[in-house]
Amino acid sequence: MALIQNKKFNLNFEAQETFEAGIELLGFEVKAVRSKLGSLDGSYVIIRGGEAFLVNAYIPPYQPANAPEDYDPYRARRLLLHKKELIELVGAEQQKRLTIVPKAMYNSRGKIKVEIAIAQGKKKFDKREDIKKRDTQRDVERELSDL
Repeated sequence: MALIQNKKFNLNFEAQETFEAGIELLGFEVKAVRSKLGSLDGSYVIIRGGEAFLVNAYIPPYQPANAPEDYDPYRARRLLLHKKELIELVGAEQQKRLTIVPKAMYNSRGKIKVEIAIAQGKKKFDKREDIKKRDTQRDVERELSDL
């Protein structure tokens, strides 16, 4: 079960491949994520110097009064991946129109993990098609439940 989800992922992106990555968090950030505080909307993954970083993810402090004064909730957080996965992500990042986006944060065996995906952005007409399909599916299910 996801603690934090990127709610607009399926609307804005089409996933090609997914990975599971560990994330380097501070203690009060772990408590905030476990309390389902935070947002992955607008966040993405960059690779610099052979390391992957989650950028622009909002994770507020669990107790703001006890957090350091210079704490930035949007700071870049290092992702923990295997070298083979990093090489694959570098290749995907260099391809045109591909981006690396987090899908969800969840708890796995006591550790906070991030599900990231190599994704391609959807065009406006693709988004409209998905919305139409979802609406027609909802209508069909509604009609079948009335029977």
